[in-house]
Amino acid sequence: MAPKKVIVVDYDPAWAEQFEVLHKVLSKHLGSDFLAIEHVGSTSVKGLKAKPIIDLDIVIADNDEVRDRVIEKLDQLGYVHRGDLGIKGREAFKRPTDQVPETPENKTWFVHHLYVCKEGNLGLQNHLLFRDYLRAHPEEVKIYGDLKQTLAEKFPYDIDAYIDGKTDFITRILALAGLDKAKTSTIEKQNKLDTK
Repeated sequence: MAPKKVIVVDYDPAWAEQFEVLHKVLSKHLGSDFLAIEHVGSTSVKGLKAKPIIDLDIVIADNDEVRDRVIEKLDQLGYVHRGDLGIKGREAFKRPTDQVPETPENKTWFVHHLYVCKEGNLGLQNHLLFRDYLRAHPEEVKIYGDLKQTLAEKFPYDIDAYIDGKTDFITRILALAGLDKAKTSTIEKQNKLDTK
């Protein structure tokens, strides 16, 4: 199977609306088993160029019983649990079809990535600190958007190189946002290509 092309587009105000529609479906189905559903990633920052994919973090209490219940409820909607993919306290999910989450209307959904994060988890801290810093610093939004566009053009079929190319910018912003050196180092290791 050929790799998917990395495509970065200009900011689209519809992304915020797409998040809200999905938030409504997920929150209704999850009931009281979550603390928040956060719109994260580049589509959550006004004016930022991005891959047109909505990223959502469902925040839950640091409790394995709640985690298991939420995984089961997401399974009922058609999401497939993929495990933590090497990031402790963060569960990843995939969508086997464009009709996930499955609703009575059999709606075709926009592309999105879904994670369940325990409260206080480093992956969640990373997403929220980075998003909130960019929202407060429009000059960095422009720099980051241009970097992403350049990387997408340079590595159109190499998502790993694209991610690697963003890592120094991301860790610099996280440090400015107050994340300590040990945590930024962990994030750097998770995103950098192994050059050995």
